[in-house]
Amino acid sequence: MKTASLKEIKTELSLLHPARIQEVCLQMAKFRKENKELLNYLLFEANDENTYIENVKSLLDELFAEINKTNAYLAKKNIRKILRTSNKFIKYSGAKQTEVELLLYFCKLLKNTALPLTENAVLGNIYQRQLLKINKALASLHEDLQFDYGVQIRQL
Repeated sequence: MKTASLKEIKTELSLLHPARIQEVCLQMAKFRKENKELLNYLLFEANDENTYIENVKSLLDELFAEINKTNAYLAKKNIRKILRTSNKFIKYSGAKQTEVELLLYFCKLLKNTALPLTENAVLGNIYQRQLLKINKALASLHEDLQFDYGVQIRQL
């Protein structure tokens, strides 16, 4: 079965009655948790990006508190899971400022875990890749924001 292109889907949605569009959205939300989370963001949290960022930061705090620091292997797995979660929330927003803020917060929490980032190659690489992603996203922001976030990056 061939999947329709995004343009075809957009055209078809423009022809549908609003009640039918609501049915389609609800049916789509039933299938995957990610679809429901995206709809939740679009309907309830997209209007207030700062509150959204604070909610995600509190979730990251909880996830970092649960890291098993005694076993390096489990710690790496937990950190990868936390990174996937933060990237998912960054993808929902799509805003570069949100991406920079959440990745900076992730790096700050990772550095504060007291895990050996310099001694463990995997953890060090995760940390360095996130810094590269931050710098890449930072280039598309306004100069004032670049300066403010640049100060925070230097503190890391």
